[in-house]
Amino acid sequence: MIELIEKIEGEAKLNFSFKNKKIDFVDIEFLSSRHIENILKGKNPLDALVINPRVCGICNHAHLIATVQALENCYEDIEISQKAKIARELTLNFEIIQNHFKWIYLTLFPLLGFKQNIKGATYPSQLMAKAIATIAGQYPHNSYAVVGGIVSEITTNDLIKMENYIDEVIKFYQETIINANIEDFLVCDSVEKILNANGDLPLILNTLKNKKISKIGKSFDRFIAFGDNSYFKSGRGVKTKINHNINVKYVNEHLNKNSYAKNVKFKNYYYEVGALSRAMINKTPLIKESHRKYQDSIFSRVLARICEIPQLLIHSKQLISEINLQEPSYIKPKIDISKLNTTGIGIVEAARGSLIHKVNIKENKIIEYQIITPTQWNLSNGNKNDLGVSQKAMVGLEDTKLAQIVFKSFDVCSVCTTH
Repeated sequence: MIELIEKIEGEAKLNFSFKNKKIDFVDIEFLSSRHIENILKGKNPLDALVINPRVCGICNHAHLIATVQALENCYEDIEISQKAKIARELTLNFEIIQNHFKWIYLTLFPLLGFKQNIKGATYPSQLMAKAIATIAGQYPHNSYAVVGGIVSEITTNDLIKMENYIDEVIKFYQETIINANIEDFLVCDSVEKILNANGDLPLILNTLKNKKISKIGKSFDRFIAFGDNSYFKSGRGVKTKINHNINVKYVNEHLNKNSYAKNVKFKNYYYEVGALSRAMINKTPLIKESHRKYQDSIFSRVLARICEIPQLLIHSKQLISEINLQEPSYIKPKIDISKLNTTGIGIVEAARGSLIHKVNIKENKIIEYQIITPTQWNLSNGNKNDLGVSQKAMVGLEDTKLAQIVFKSFDVCSVCTTH
């Protein structure tokens, strides 16, 4: 049976095979590509700062930050002010937050039989877009991050505006998602307390339980995250055993003859990336408790993504308080990038998980550029003897409708996947 999956970022095709009335294999196809990596070849390295945010309309900012980090990594010695680092992290946080709201109300709600909540998706997302534009000048597709820092001069008024936008989103989250104080929610470590509360989060979780689908979608219980910053920790885990000593050199892409997407492995194993992986690696108490009861199921995956919103909102307020407006926004590199003949790598945690950019430059031209996106990790298309993460999560289900719910729980972005 073939299903064309829509209402995701882009489109994908799932080819289902059944045995004994249960799914025994799912062949995942991504149907088109714009070949951004090929477009970049021969271009001036700084052109990537303009081209790469166009990879995606949802997580374009993550591609910008990964790009600038990759170019800066080409230098042996480059100085970036703390102000510029915080600004980049703030705008990336805001993008993750707006993506999560869109996923909740435009993807998850309809999947569970609820009417799309347009305001729930657009109101907080617009506020976060305005917060990004306060620093970056516009959103989406900005290029305010440059090699050496950022091009914007942040003012006291900018800080006040961003805090106000955050406070408005916090208010919306408290009134709509959890019907509780956000500070109390952040210290909650009991899934039962959430289930017995009011708001859209308890509604979603109880619906999963009432439909008897809260424990479907289990995969390998393998988690990985590479995008270290002031909040997220890098590391990998199998079940609850976490190892923070990981090296991106062990990440490899593999061609997939049936799709424009490439498979991604770490040391020859498929790993899940995204909010659940980040929470497990960060040892978030509520998600650890959910994992004890539901493992890496759709329940834990949904809860982790919705819980990440207030975590990043509060952390962003802390980051704003740490900005020193007297620091420079930009520090000119001692060597012009046109003089470099080397390689660099940039890694960030995007909304859907770890995003990796690798660049090879020579004589002021890009010789090779590689982009490895989160959906490549989660939707790698293995074979029956070596299933990818989402394939494993769908195998054993009884019908394609359930499989689609599991598939979309990974917050699919086919546009990024094939880039």
